[in-house]
Amino acid sequence: MAVKINEVEALVGISKKNIRFYEEEGLLCPQRNSENGYRNYSDADVDTLLKIKALRKLGLPLEEIRSLQQGRLTVADALHRHRITLERESDNLRQAQILCSRLEDTGTTLSALDAQSVLMEMQQLEQEGTTFMNKQKSDIRKRYIAPIVWAVVMALLMAGTIWLFLWAFETDPLGAPPLPLLALLIAIPAAVILGVCIALLQRIREIGKGEVDDAGKY
Repeated sequence: MAVKINEVEALVGISKKNIRFYEEEGLLCPQRNSENGYRNYSDADVDTLLKIKALRKLGLPLEEIRSLQQGRLTVADALHRHRITLERESDNLRQAQILCSRLEDTGTTLSALDAQSVLMEMQQLEQEGTTFMNKQKSDIRKRYIAPIVWAVVMALLMAGTIWLFLWAFETDPLGAPPLPLLALLIAIPAAVILGVCIALLQRIREIGKGEVDDAGKY
């Protein structure tokens, strides 16, 4: 059987975005039709995707799945290691739950919350091996801010340079450089603006590219 990606998406219940992502990660290598270049997914590819889906829904990292495919790790070893990770996460969640429950029982208000004491207690628990969630790192919007700001600043700077050249030429045509040189001077910042825009688009695609980590959305 050879099917297209739309059919695979319906068969397996994995989004096309994830299928392409797994291909880019080297976890899936479908053949391409020599006539039109389209990917043809075989029964083996569908089975591979089903296995990836099952293991990802269990929470196994992609690197572990890659090691399984390459024979560097057995299923038993991978699941044993992952079970230990899950037990640690369970312990971490239990400690957070206990702390939340105790704070809840105090009935404190936000204005009266002694955050310093809470953080000190959390630090003590972390020294004992507990790991708390850091939601500050999960705000993906912040990942877009830096490249966008950098691109806008560079584009404005280059646009200002172009305007300066044109203004100088209009103000004093006789003292301006020859037109070929002026065109070259304008072309350089224009090329920079184009390059910055292309780089920004690639960066945005790179940030947006990735596996949909919510198993319920597969």
